[in-house]
Amino acid sequence: MTMRTNDNGTDRDMTEAEQTAHEAWQKLAEAEAKTVAKVAADKAIAKQAVLDRLGITADEAALLLG
Repeated sequence: MTMRTNDNGTDRDMTEAEQTAHEAWQKLAEAEAKTVAKVAADKAIAKQAVLDRLGITADEAALLLG
């Protein structure tokens, strides 16, 4: 399947090189998004673990730090 691109206001088919580069970029972007989501999830789990050890809620922690 040929992909389309907009080149300075002109719609045209992508060249093979452009399509290959786009597919590589797309895979990289998906991998980066998964990594960002995993880091955020790990951070939330670590934060909750600290709150559990302290025996307080996130709201109570915010009041203490605010």
